[in-house]
Amino acid sequence: MANRRPPYRRRPAARRPAPRRAPVCRRRSRRQQRRDAQLLLIGFVAVVGISLVWALISWLLVHWWALIVLGALAAMGGAVWVHRYRQQQAWDRVRQQALRYGLPELDVLHHRDFEYAIRDLMLRDGCTDARQIGGAGDNGADVLATDPLGRTWVIQCKHRRDGDRGSAVGTPDLQRVNGTARQLYGADVVLVVTNGRFSTRCPPLAAQLHMHLADRRTLATWASGGRPLWELLPKVPAPRKGR
Repeated sequence: MANRRPPYRRRPAARRPAPRRAPVCRRRSRRQQRRDAQLLLIGFVAVVGISLVWALISWLLVHWWALIVLGALAAMGGAVWVHRYRQQQAWDRVRQQALRYGLPELDVLHHRDFEYAIRDLMLRDGCTDARQIGGAGDNGADVLATDPLGRTWVIQCKHRRDGDRGSAVGTPDLQRVNGTARQLYGADVVLVVTNGRFSTRCPPLAAQLHMHLADRRTLATWASGGRPLWELLPKVPAPRKGR
């Protein structure tokens, strides 16, 4: 009987050894070492700090007169600061009360400086919280203020470089500030003030919207005199009840 060859068997492919990874315990030990080093550093800093504080307390207990000297110096420094602060406030009140603007001064201002001038005039008249907020996202309001009678003022400032010879302030400017002044700021008085002029349509619209307008003539009287603005405008609303 002829010899038969054994059937061919395919030898399995040799597997490549998987890459060796660092043992988990070794990685954990490194993290633990870092944490231990951080804790040691924190502990060292704490010990040094406590030692310094204790040394300072011990020194002060022995040299108790130093506390008296430090307290006296602190009291003198506080007294000087309070005196200068009160003096600065007094000078600010004098400056505000004496604040006057002429129309030529207002005409040459940048429109942003014009807003600050209106704010300063409101401060002069006793609106201690008057602030300028004009800029991007101002929603039509340039100056906010609360007068001494508790009324909230929302003021839009329209500056014209050429004064009353420049373009007239139109009804869109009135509509813009009217749409947000009461809803967003709770305004009692909504005012548009300009060193220029208003179009002929503005006064009737302002009356319908219960707004107030201060044109160049009203601004000149207000800025150069000592009377507050609410004494120059007609039909300013009365203070809210309870204020």
